[in-house]
Amino acid sequence: MAPAPPGSQTQPLPSDLPFRLISKTIGTGAYAFIRKACPKVAPKPVIAVKFINKEHAFQQGRLTAKQLSMEITLHTYLGKHQNIIQCLGSGEDVYWTWIAMELAEGGDLFDKIEADEGVGEDIAHFYFTQLVNAVSFMHSKGVAHRDIKPENVLLSGEGDLKLADFGLAAMFKREGKIRLCNTVCGSPPYIAPEIVSGRRSRRTDLLDEGYAANVADIWSCGVVLFVLLVGNTPWDEPTMRSEEFKEYVETNGRTTDELWQKIPIEIVSLIRGMLKVDPKARFTLDEIRTHPWFTRSNPYLTASGTIANPIGLATHMLSSLRIDFTSDPMSSQSQRSKTPQADAMDLDSDNSMSNVRANLTFLSSTQPETPVSETPFDWERPPRLGMYDGLSASQPAISHNRPQPQPLTQIPFLSSMPHPTQDLLSQDPTLAQFTTNPSVPLTLTQAARQFRDILPNYSLARFLSPLSPTLLIPLLVEALHRLGVPVPPSCTDWERSGEAWIRVKMVDGRRQGLNGHMVVGEISVNGESLSEVRFVKASGDPVEWRRFFKGVVVGVGDVVLRPG
Repeated sequence: MAPAPPGSQTQPLPSDLPFRLISKTIGTGAYAFIRKACPKVAPKPVIAVKFINKEHAFQQGRLTAKQLSMEITLHTYLGKHQNIIQCLGSGEDVYWTWIAMELAEGGDLFDKIEADEGVGEDIAHFYFTQLVNAVSFMHSKGVAHRDIKPENVLLSGEGDLKLADFGLAAMFKREGKIRLCNTVCGSPPYIAPEIVSGRRSRRTDLLDEGYAANVADIWSCGVVLFVLLVGNTPWDEPTMRSEEFKEYVETNGRTTDELWQKIPIEIVSLIRGMLKVDPKARFTLDEIRTHPWFTRSNPYLTASGTIANPIGLATHMLSSLRIDFTSDPMSSQSQRSKTPQADAMDLDSDNSMSNVRANLTFLSSTQPETPVSETPFDWERPPRLGMYDGLSASQPAISHNRPQPQPLTQIPFLSSMPHPTQDLLSQDPTLAQFTTNPSVPLTLTQAARQFRDILPNYSLARFLSPLSPTLLIPLLVEALHRLGVPVPPSCTDWERSGEAWIRVKMVDGRRQGLNGHMVVGEISVNGESLSEVRFVKASGDPVEWRRFFKGVVVGVGDVVLRPG
């Protein structure tokens, strides 16, 4: 059983579950973790089950029983849509509430998008179209999402978009009557300005005057489209404290910010319409759907709104991922913001509401970051690694008597390894991002039959090295120090199943919480011993996590195994 969130390690999972758990942890939330399950007497269908620890959520966090009940009610009410994760059922016992959901077999969309680069126009248009389809369906049923951001945009096994996480969803229309929402919620880079700037005289998390939640969703969709195109958000928060946002407002959207210069002019008009500061002037869904860029033809899009060429799209996306080993790991565009660090949008490491009020700190979400990543969850290993000789998908092959090699004197290239090892590793999609001219190996595309054969559901934030963990871990810690990421003194003291875990708890370039672990272990590939470093995100923006991963890889670049 996967370890439970802090404060709940002694609480067993419900014993009367109507399904069989078949995986370790595949994801975490503020108060929850997710595992795979299937029927008790059959191997399929495979679903995802979210376990929420009620004591931790209600007593130590800021979630209420009413909010949890509303999440289940609204998610169930939405029913089935091809671009929305479907709720399949729920239940509870004394300690846990569980929600059974459709499994997003393709993993995170934005884990597969290059930070500071984005994707091509066709792919951006494809996924934006599917996002609008999902939001349109929700709004037609009177439900607003209120937390549209990359963390909540997943993929099916075929590569289609799936909108997830309805913990902040709200009913804005019922029986034809519109109601305004007052709860302050969302992530600052994606939240609408009317929510941030609203007057809060009674409570820091409630506005005196309500906002139209469906119109706020439009703003968030506009920011997501921006990120798809350039791999970064236009600002860290929509307030005049942000220099980027301030210039955007003062120039009526004609900003000189370099990120905007990367966007084709025909798309800029759409984004400006969605990012109108005045909610009443903001584009409606009908105006978005009739915009010339939205109605353009797309080779990846079928008439029914599903993916037309999954292999081609996945190949294009994988070949767009590239890590430049000659770059400065500190030169990321995420560092461009000059917004003062000590202000009302800063991350508070203590998430109790009493501290929020005492420090006049505004937490951006009713499901804030929690110490969940303090616990090393028993994460499911990437299944593709099971093809390597001597490696189990659940238990790494550790050679404790392995002779310690000397530090490398030259960059380790795949071509220096025995041909059988080269043949196995050439089928690993994660290696493609380390090539000088990114391309997808023919051995991978020729055998591919579906989207996930090219772009797997597990994170591509991973690298291999011929160095042993003993020599590699100090280099990783040094790279973290150069990036300004705090490393706990005892971070590498504990091992589980031959793996060392380095906890990462930081504030990203947009001053949002970014938490997870770097997992260092040994694998055997056709008899060759290699170290594997996995970057396991527990919470935070997947684009920022990818940016962090790139910074560490460049920092230890000379020891990373590369094709060539």
